[in-house]
Amino acid sequence: MRRFYLPPAACQGDKLLLTDREAHHAAHVLRLHPGDEVTVLDGAGTRLTCAVKNLSRKTIELSVRLRQKIPRPPFEITLLQAIVKGKTMETIVEKATELGASRVVPLITERVVSQLDAQRSDSKHEKWQLTAIESIKQCGSPWLPQIDAPKRLHEILKEAGSFDVAFVASLRGGSHIRQWLEPLRIPPRSACVWIGPEGDFTNPELDAIEASGAKPITLGPLVLRADTAAIASLAVLRSEADCLNATAPAP
Repeated sequence: MRRFYLPPAACQGDKLLLTDREAHHAAHVLRLHPGDEVTVLDGAGTRLTCAVKNLSRKTIELSVRLRQKIPRPPFEITLLQAIVKGKTMETIVEKATELGASRVVPLITERVVSQLDAQRSDSKHEKWQLTAIESIKQCGSPWLPQIDAPKRLHEILKEAGSFDVAFVASLRGGSHIRQWLEPLRIPPRSACVWIGPEGDFTNPELDAIEASGAKPITLGPLVLRADTAAIASLAVLRSEADCLNATAPAP
């Protein structure tokens, strides 16, 4: 893979410059040479095909050959994920990005083990953002998901009504996502899915989430880890929404 990330402001003009981590990866890991072709993603829908022009010890100069603007996906998914222990949260961010999530909101709930102070919260947030960047380079998505700073459950409940559809996966069980989507006359444009921490949401938390409009869903008879539940929910939701959009009558 020869994919790199630069923010939109650094992708203007016909000459681009890789620095820091990206330059190191290009020069010392991929060992690129002048004339080699690479792809640059700006995370805002632009994919640039470039050629390596000049290499120095700390920078790589690229010449833009082709600039493509990729439209946003017709269906945007937000993952509302209770923070889980260790590096598992990084795995969730990585896989959510690969599955096309447009936003990931880390949640601090009652049973979250990693209660973060301000400094640790900032550090974790920065790490998750870097994980998302590495993930779009791996999967080739031109859209970088928004990774929110950790939020309390009551904070995100205030905007729960802004999604066309909302789902919550928990040990309480519920219906298959398809059963909630099939009756819709118009394919939804946005959705969110709530996933709890180890031990799940508490009953009062689930009551509040469902009261906000989230539909309870099941992921089958087996008890899944939080990261597995997140990945399964996103995969099923993406698949069902894509089918719904594909069979919807033309406007």
